Amino acid sequence: MSAPNTISGATPKPLFDYDKHWASCFEPAPFLPMSRAEMDLLGWDACDVIIISGDAYVDHPSFGMAIIGRLLEAQGFRVGIIAQPDWHSAEPFKVLGKPVYCFGVTAGNMDSMINRYTADRKIRSDDAYSPGNAPDKRPDRASVVYSQRCREAYPDVPIILGGIEASLRRIAHYDYWQDKVRRSIITDAKADILLYGNAERAIVDVVHRLAKGDTVDQITDLRGTSFILNEARKVAKAAYFEVASNDVDNPGRVDAIINPYVMTEDLPSCDVEKSNPKNQAANPASYAGFTKEVVANPIVNAEIVNTRTVDEDTQIVSLRPSSTISKAIKHRMPARDVSVIRLPDYDQVKDDPVLYAHANRILHLETNPGNARAMVQRHGDRDVWLNAPPIPLSTEEMDYVFDLPYARIPHPAYGDARIPAYDMIKFSVNIMRGCFGGCTFCSITEHEGRIIQNRSEESILREVESIRDTTPGFTGVISDLGGPTANMYRLACKDPEIEKNCRKPSCVYPGVCDNLNTDHSHLTQLYRKARDIKGVKKILISSGLRYDLAVLNPEYVKELVTHHVGGYLKIAPEHTEGGPLSKMMKPGIGAYDRFKQLFDRFSKEAGKEQYLIPYFIAAHPGTTDQDMMHLALWLKKNGFRADQVQTFYPSPMATATAMYHSAKNPLRKVSRGSETVDIVKGERRRRLHKAFLRYHDPNNWPLLREALKSMGRADLIGNAKHQLIPTNQPLNKDSGEYSTARKKNSSVAGDSRKRSSTPSQPKKGQILTQHTGLPPRVTGAKKQSS
Repeated sequence: MSAPNTISGATPKPLFDYDKHWASCFEPAPFLPMSRAEMDLLGWDACDVIIISGDAYVDHPSFGMAIIGRLLEAQGFRVGIIAQPDWHSAEPFKVLGKPVYCFGVTAGNMDSMINRYTADRKIRSDDAYSPGNAPDKRPDRASVVYSQRCREAYPDVPIILGGIEASLRRIAHYDYWQDKVRRSIITDAKADILLYGNAERAIVDVVHRLAKGDTVDQITDLRGTSFILNEARKVAKAAYFEVASNDVDNPGRVDAIINPYVMTEDLPSCDVEKSNPKNQAANPASYAGFTKEVVANPIVNAEIVNTRTVDEDTQIVSLRPSSTISKAIKHRMPARDVSVIRLPDYDQVKDDPVLYAHANRILHLETNPGNARAMVQRHGDRDVWLNAPPIPLSTEEMDYVFDLPYARIPHPAYGDARIPAYDMIKFSVNIMRGCFGGCTFCSITEHEGRIIQNRSEESILREVESIRDTTPGFTGVISDLGGPTANMYRLACKDPEIEKNCRKPSCVYPGVCDNLNTDHSHLTQLYRKARDIKGVKKILISSGLRYDLAVLNPEYVKELVTHHVGGYLKIAPEHTEGGPLSKMMKPGIGAYDRFKQLFDRFSKEAGKEQYLIPYFIAAHPGTTDQDMMHLALWLKKNGFRADQVQTFYPSPMATATAMYHSAKNPLRKVSRGSETVDIVKGERRRRLHKAFLRYHDPNNWPLLREALKSMGRADLIGNAKHQLIPTNQPLNKDSGEYSTARKKNSSVAGDSRKRSSTPSQPKKGQILTQHTGLPPRVTGAKKQSS
């Protein structure tokens, strides 16, 4: 047997050490071209790589297409962008001509289904990643549609699929919008290879290999890649040892072991025999022609018989348990770099929720690059192969990626059209990647990994200065120094060997791991240096804060509260009750209370009036109606009134989504008889859980009254301070019905466009003022007395 084609080692080639492609002789483009005219100005006759994206093209490191495009440009490749093409034909995919090496396809920074639909499966009326906030600029399941159009445009050009939509759909996955399990996205998109995660390493290696003449079928050894096993790829993977994990335990009745030396019919009481009706007729005495031999003084349970009363010729045999606990025989597993885990087939998981939960558990256990194995899952007559996760980028590589020559603004083709997603981040700086929190409703770990990848202080401060000097409209305020989480910068396991072998899904649940370095001094120092930059008036922190980590560092909390809170700080306890929190893998509400004490104390010391705004989730798996009732009581007791409610959204690949679909808990070993999770399904129950969060809204009171009565808690209905909702419904003076105030810019149809309205005519006898129809005075001065 030949040596197996193993996954690339743990010390991959740095991104900046590749030999540059010949096109590096061109200067970096002001913007990556979106038209033939721009290509002509750059002197290009063709693009080596063309990126198709569901987002508008913003040349900023917060947008995936810009990072991948600029990274490949730095490697010496000519990269073009086709952003939000019309997908109804293949012609818009030919606008830049035929790419020399490949198409790169992504749905954009968001999953296209989450981008278009709300948690209640209603179509959104806007798209923050489109110019003018316009909806309908991308199709549903954009990765699939774009890939098929690329294949139609140029059938012989390899298609590389990437982005978060592809990353989170790399195996068979539950699709909330169709309420069924769909196949791996690579089988529907018919792409040649899928890159999951941020994928800088993989995309650089793939394109360089294609440029050197390799075919895409020969690229089978890269971490962070997935592909369909064709005949050529089967040869490359033939030497792998397969570890079957495509079934779960089926618990059944376990009978007590019977002493084989005991005639059970002689026992005065035999529960094992009597409990089985079949054995009642199976007594040897009932057999035809059977004559029972009479045994004088039968010895039963010889181990408790006084040996002095037994004849010397009688040999006593005793069955005793071993005095030492025997160790279970462990099968030696093959080395991780030459073994592959066989997941349950697509045809199994689509019909069996328990096997789906099991497959999800295995996937999440194989996310640590230090010990993860490859996985394979059969789809019909084909296998989808997933190589182990990519090795995280080093600090030097992170600096290399973020220091590329981004224009930091949208492409000029959009003119003055606003792109809301860009407006949100144009004055922010991403300082790190990854998250080791492991929240089950979030998919950051499955996409970016749980090992934190940090930029250097120097690189971060250079970007702050670049924003100050080049970004239009900068007023001196940096809106964020953060990432997926605000305060995980430079936090890691104390021992690299422990980190390499760890299989825990979270470093902070159920408590902060003793092996985790939680020192926030690097982050505190970074804040101080950024504040000292000339021209920077204030730096805000708007990324999500892990307050369970922050309370371990009071100095950091003081720095944050004193200098980096703009009046309000949003944090996410998500719930107050242990049941749902255990399914979310979030800390108890006590951690929030400890953080609030520090927040209030340091705000008072700084002489500032500042507030915490907690976020909560309704209808999360594992949440009962009683849990939501207790949360509502906590909100009222603490004086919180939620204007917007976050309802659980089952996104692809999240652990909580597996709970939602299977009603099993993948955080523990899954079997037919394992823990069942309470799932909130159905419109009425989801509405009820949202209503508990908005207990103060009179529109919700009828539903809450009915629910509280059915729960036996009618004592919470009344006008006393300790009660949740009042007894009676308020009436509108005109219609006799209650109606909530509409948002300022909302419309009757529920979209986000401002309604046009004509002022009503004054009634007869009405005195006109500036508030009831009289136009304001031109000068604003007081009226002169006559």
